Amino acid sequence: MPTEQLHPEANSISGESGRTDGSPRNPPRDDLKRRTLRGALVSTLGQGATFVLRLGSMMALARLLAPEQFGLVSMVTACTGILDMFRDFGLSMATVQRATISHAQLSMLFWINLGVGAFLATICAAAAPVLVAFYHEPRLLWIGIVVGFGFLFNGAAAQHRAMLQRDMRFSVLTALDVISFIVSTSVGVAMAATERSYWALVVMNICPALVNMLGIWAAYRWTPGPPCWRTDVWAQLRFGGTVTLDGVLAFITYNADKVLIGRFWGSQPLGIYGRAYQLVNIPTANLNSTVSLVAFPALSRLQNDPERFKNYFLKGYGFFLFLVMPITVGCALYAEDIVQVFLGSKWSAAAPACRLLAPTILTFALLNPLSWLLLSTGRAMRSLHIGLIVAPAVILGELIGLPYGPGGVAAGLSITTALLVLPVICWATHKTPVTAAETIKVVMLPFFSILIAAGCALAAWNFLHLITSPLLRLIAANGVLFSVYFVVFWFVMDQKEIYFPLLQEIGLGPRVRRGKPVPSASSGL
Repeated sequence: MPTEQLHPEANSISGESGRTDGSPRNPPRDDLKRRTLRGALVSTLGQGATFVLRLGSMMALARLLAPEQFGLVSMVTACTGILDMFRDFGLSMATVQRATISHAQLSMLFWINLGVGAFLATICAAAAPVLVAFYHEPRLLWIGIVVGFGFLFNGAAAQHRAMLQRDMRFSVLTALDVISFIVSTSVGVAMAATERSYWALVVMNICPALVNMLGIWAAYRWTPGPPCWRTDVWAQLRFGGTVTLDGVLAFITYNADKVLIGRFWGSQPLGIYGRAYQLVNIPTANLNSTVSLVAFPALSRLQNDPERFKNYFLKGYGFFLFLVMPITVGCALYAEDIVQVFLGSKWSAAAPACRLLAPTILTFALLNPLSWLLLSTGRAMRSLHIGLIVAPAVILGELIGLPYGPGGVAAGLSITTALLVLPVICWATHKTPVTAAETIKVVMLPFFSILIAAGCALAAWNFLHLITSPLLRLIAANGVLFSVYFVVFWFVMDQKEIYFPLLQEIGLGPRVRRGKPVPSASSGL
């Protein structure tokens, strides 16, 4: 159900920097294709750089700080992080999703975002004593107060960032994300090396928001006007409020495990569980944020063109799953070596949790992209309804596993989320441009490919386990897994004719001799 469009007002902004004519954002077909594919390439490269930096910082911090120090910060972020769902009240997504938005509306949304950020910072500081009493840990007081400043920084940058995303200026957004991560990681690792204190983790938590805010202001030179309560922003507030409630529900659902482990098993088991969760989730989370950054504005532009919308969504969804599945299965198969290489021997207890959490991360990969479908077509309320059904089921699974420790919680989470995949796909795609059958067909191709590859990798392990170096063993084992997977997916499943042209469009595919026609990646885009 496409959202209604506002009538253009004076100084209406269509999504292109400097345009004030109020015309809808409707770039030519080839221009949208080019922007989408180039944006995907730039975002992927940026996320690749961030991924390497994140792994490097994780390896360094795991050797400089103790599990208990990670657990301390997790006690705060697992609870106060729910406030992060309110940081822009979903208004940045509302700005991106709409076809036209006026200067007055954008200004009003800016002031609302800034006010929400200041309010959340105050709430975070006020909640700090409650966390101290709940966990019986006085060190949490100042951690909670300092973490709150991140909300203020995010609120001040929300609308500027949304306009950059509307303009599809992904190179700017990617560069700012990488720079902010480099700065925060450098500061955090330096503090950990010199102070050996949990404050290194606290600073790393708020530093990206500050650096991003300054960079976004410099990149999008727009000055908001004074707030005017007569400005019509109710449609954006309704959409944003629904998105925010959905995000809050998801946060509670998928952070209840950390709260329960911290409360009933203590900071050290929570620190180990948290590192395992982060280690196995980093690749999928990075890829999801990369593709979402490009997919949401592109699909929003196609919400009134069902056929092109369907083709864009299915190709993006399929390519995302193609990348995610071997990474997640590799984490499950080689958990011990991954923990040894990336975290060190003192974190060996995290390996079972990594393996047990891998199915959860795989279900995230299957279900998270459905939000592109629902939100870009204005079906935010359906997404919320799905969350209201999923939340109690997932938390029940975590509670059932809680008596068995962090491993039991991880197993309960994975089993529950796996059982929910098919019903959620059917519900999410109902009466949309995409059918459940089409979505499941896209899932099956990489799924069967990785099953075959995993079988070959397990057979090869009979020989590879003789390699004494964990790093070399990990490289060799993943080499087998990924090689077999790519061969099966590209050639046995016959997907090369679909994805090779996409790679050619963004300049990564092999050159083709002149005179020989090449299937166009835009056929159906």
